[in-house]
Amino acid sequence: MPTTRKISTQHLVFMALMIALNIILSRFLSIAAWNLKIGFAFVPVVLTALYLGKWQAGIVAAIADFLGAILFPIGQYFPGFTLTAFLVGFAYGYFLHEKQTMLRIVAVIFLTELIGSLLLNTFWISVLYGSPFLPLMATRVVQCLIMGIVEIVAIRALVAFVPRIRAFAPIK
Repeated sequence: MPTTRKISTQHLVFMALMIALNIILSRFLSIAAWNLKIGFAFVPVVLTALYLGKWQAGIVAAIADFLGAILFPIGQYFPGFTLTAFLVGFAYGYFLHEKQTMLRIVAVIFLTELIGSLLLNTFWISVLYGSPFLPLMATRVVQCLIMGIVEIVAIRALVAFVPRIRAFAPIK
């Protein structure tokens, strides 16, 4: 008989808080143009990945993307971006939940920025707005480089700070 894992109320509350924080950081406290976005919306997803794991981080990222797009639209809603958000959250959890080395941090940032942001999100923008893919990708390389550096610094700081938070307010 397969075992089922139950999500505790504490986990649900933490995930809801991270979803709300992600929406605030993404929709109100980031710099956004129609094809570029620079901000700290990744922080709640990374915190979820560090605390709870890959599935929960993917779910937080996907729900935050969906709710943010529906409640506070920047453009029209497109499910491809939600898929990318889930995959990026899942990748953060896969690489960072158990062990957080600098190599794993750089690897997950490289993977999420290259595949998630540069390839998938550029493709979704191209499909959604009918823009040519390669010229659009050329303009998004700068965003990926900037965000990659920002994410490496921020995640490294979070990884150093999380053990103190866990000692103060453990999530079981």
